[in-house]
Amino acid sequence: MTENVVVRRATSVLDLESCRSIRKKVFIEEQKVPQEEEWDGLDDQSQHTLLEVNKIPAGTARVRYSAEKAKIERVAILYEYRGKGFGKKMIEYVIKDIIYSGKVDKIVLGAQNHAIPFYEKMGFMVCGPEYMDGGIPHKDMVMQIVLKK
Repeated sequence: MTENVVVRRATSVLDLESCRSIRKKVFIEEQKVPQEEEWDGLDDQSQHTLLEVNKIPAGTARVRYSAEKAKIERVAILYEYRGKGFGKKMIEYVIKDIIYSGKVDKIVLGAQNHAIPFYEKMGFMVCGPEYMDGGIPHKDMVMQIVLKK
């Protein structure tokens, strides 16, 4: 059976609840990130993406814009959907959406160390030392993009 994969902006209340549920399962329950760190109060200032596989919510990410950059955060794929290329599809969508916005020429993210090779294949470069976030080692990464004038 071929899977029907849809990646889109999460805009409805139901979409946003799905994103929150995925983050709760991945970060709080699976990775033991403290709730107060996961629910940082920045969701209302963020643009959310939802990945669905056969109409089932399976992944999410959020993007926050500042004057000089877009920051990809809270990238999460449910355990049973990992290793199947869905994360790649979602990040490709997020990058294209950021480029299409025309707002910034730099994308940054904080990658868990195990995910650094994944993001490097997507075009990101490590740009900082290791640090702990939610009790998990991370490194900052950056991607320069060329804006079309």
